[in-house]
Amino acid sequence: MADKRDYYEVLGLQKGASEEEIKKAFRKMAMKYHPDKNPGDKKAEEAFKEVNEAYSILSDPEKKQKYDQFGHAGVDPNAGFGGAGGFGTGGFGGFEDIFSQMFSGGFGGGSSGGFGGFGGFGSARSGPMRGRDLQKAITITFDEAAHGVEKEISLNKYVECPTCHGEGNEPGTSKVTCEKCHGTGQVSHVQNTMFGRFQTTGPCDECGGTGEKIETPCHECGGSGKVRKTVKINVKIPKGVDNDTVIPLRGQGEPGDKGGPAGDLFIVIAVKPHKIFKRNGDNLQLDIPISFEQAALGDEITVPSIDGKLSYTIPAGTQPDTIFRLKGKGMPNVRSGRYGDLYVKVKLEVPRNLTDEQKKLIKDMSDSLTPESYKEKKSFGEKIRDFFS
Repeated sequence: MADKRDYYEVLGLQKGASEEEIKKAFRKMAMKYHPDKNPGDKKAEEAFKEVNEAYSILSDPEKKQKYDQFGHAGVDPNAGFGGAGGFGTGGFGGFEDIFSQMFSGGFGGGSSGGFGGFGGFGSARSGPMRGRDLQKAITITFDEAAHGVEKEISLNKYVECPTCHGEGNEPGTSKVTCEKCHGTGQVSHVQNTMFGRFQTTGPCDECGGTGEKIETPCHECGGSGKVRKTVKINVKIPKGVDNDTVIPLRGQGEPGDKGGPAGDLFIVIAVKPHKIFKRNGDNLQLDIPISFEQAALGDEITVPSIDGKLSYTIPAGTQPDTIFRLKGKGMPNVRSGRYGDLYVKVKLEVPRNLTDEQKKLIKDMSDSLTPESYKEKKSFGEKIRDFFS
């Protein structure tokens, strides 16, 4: 037993790994070392054998418990513990069952014996296949985002062939049954390996899994059932969209194969920035300059919004950078339709290039004011005096 590697180490796990972790690790290692992927590689064959042996023990709760408690001796049939068995030089005795349970339905079509879908590691789908999804970026203005808009876009994509209507064969002709798979779309392969005889089933390479062959391909699409064409599509963009909003257009992608549904087209929105508005979700922010007179005496100012001009009265004594909230004057929510708010910050603009007379008037006004006219200045002055006292 000394020359055997720890089973957890073989699967790249820590002792005490869960059932799901063991199963996941086994899938990964079995796919890595499977003989189909490593033909003629003796080291891979030995590793594959080692991986299977480790999984046969750790996937069985009773054997796993004995192995966790006693190590390899706990699962050695010659050590008196009633061990695993089945690991003689003659083969793996039951590994087909392990793989059948592990990979049935998970890696393609099944089979009557062996790995069921392990040939080539996953059979290509032979039934109807959904068409490819497409993506198209559209840039719109801020106003278009606020109010919604309808845009016509041009898109170069594959569409159903108008001549054969996606069938692939020339109109007036018919498809014939594939001789190789006899119309089933599936063919079986038998492989003899050191682990036994395995049968795998996969799509027929003659008809691509359809069960039918085209003897006279359509002259326009060459038998593919699709042609590339530039199409125009109208896109309704709802109000409230923002950067990276995605609008799905179902069925506007490329056509499917073998009768499968068409894919989808995803419109990705980019919104040009506005000259004065800044957006934060559904809310808008706006800076408006006001004069000293307006701030001191109060005034009715004009505020721009997405719906036009608004009138708003700022109170006397408004301080610089005061923010006023105009409820419901922001952007609409793209889902609920409810509007956000508009936040207006007033920026005090100090006059420049004053004449001597203007300077004197301002100084005279300032001299006439009492300390109570400047509450923050007075409060700060008191704090300064307390600091130095």
